[in-house]
Amino acid sequence: MRSLNPRQIEAFRAVVLTGGVSMAANLINVTQPAVSRMIRDLQRQLGLTLFERRGTGLAPTSEALSLYAEVERAFVGLERIAQMAAELRTRRAGFLRIAALPALANGFLPRFAGSYLVERPKLDLVLSGLVSHAVVTSVAQGQSDLGFAEGSIEHAAVRLERMPPAPYMAVLPQDHPLARKKRLRPADFEGESFISLGHSSLSRFRIDRVFADHGVRRVMRIETPLSEIACSLAGSGAGVTLCDPFTATEYATRGIVVRPFEPRIHFEFAALHAAQSTLPPVARDFIDSFRAHISAFLRSLPRR
Repeated sequence: MRSLNPRQIEAFRAVVLTGGVSMAANLINVTQPAVSRMIRDLQRQLGLTLFERRGTGLAPTSEALSLYAEVERAFVGLERIAQMAAELRTRRAGFLRIAALPALANGFLPRFAGSYLVERPKLDLVLSGLVSHAVVTSVAQGQSDLGFAEGSIEHAAVRLERMPPAPYMAVLPQDHPLARKKRLRPADFEGESFISLGHSSLSRFRIDRVFADHGVRRVMRIETPLSEIACSLAGSGAGVTLCDPFTATEYATRGIVVRPFEPRIHFEFAALHAAQSTLPPVARDFIDSFRAHISAFLRSLPRR
């Protein structure tokens, strides 16, 4: 098979993104017949049916979606090259791509990043929220310069720097009887409807172990992989939960109360960067500044 035409790939990507030939033509600045021809030639060359007619639009086939995932990875690389060239031309102060797990990305990290950028007006930033496994992959594949993920996840191509461990907090509906207490212990949760984190989380294992060690039986009604969902469920009155302090603080005005929990269960996470390349100075500074910000936040948490 002869080499693929880059313009055909560009047209294919545009049709997947827009769902139609007309909008795809506008996106890549060519005529509609040109887009149709490029898609037709690409299908013939690949021996695949890439699109099916759905009303006035085009729907990608399963083969097209698989192909698109590979195309998108290539385009991310090309866009990074273009961004680097722009940095060199304009001599900007820096460009930093950060991926973070939802517990940080849902509010705590963006607020810090915003204040960090205010003091550095020539720094460009891309900030993404991803689950921890995806954060590790993004850093390992060079799609992110810096990541923040659960500290238990490791990868040969990624170096971890442990961040300050944060205590899990008890999260309750505002009108819950336990909200009258200033500090909660495992025995307080006996018979309570409990919202659990997903089984793939190391924190879930640690939380379950503490309750088992204390002989406490909870009513395990709900499970979710995301702490923000757990807090929202608690706010609706569906149950009680334990959650990282970053998310708990973020949701503290949304129908929940937050209390210290003993014994301490630590939410452990780490800063990640590529093991085989030098960490850019701006990324080093961001890690150190964010670590100091986290430490100050943890000192402010109620302990009693």
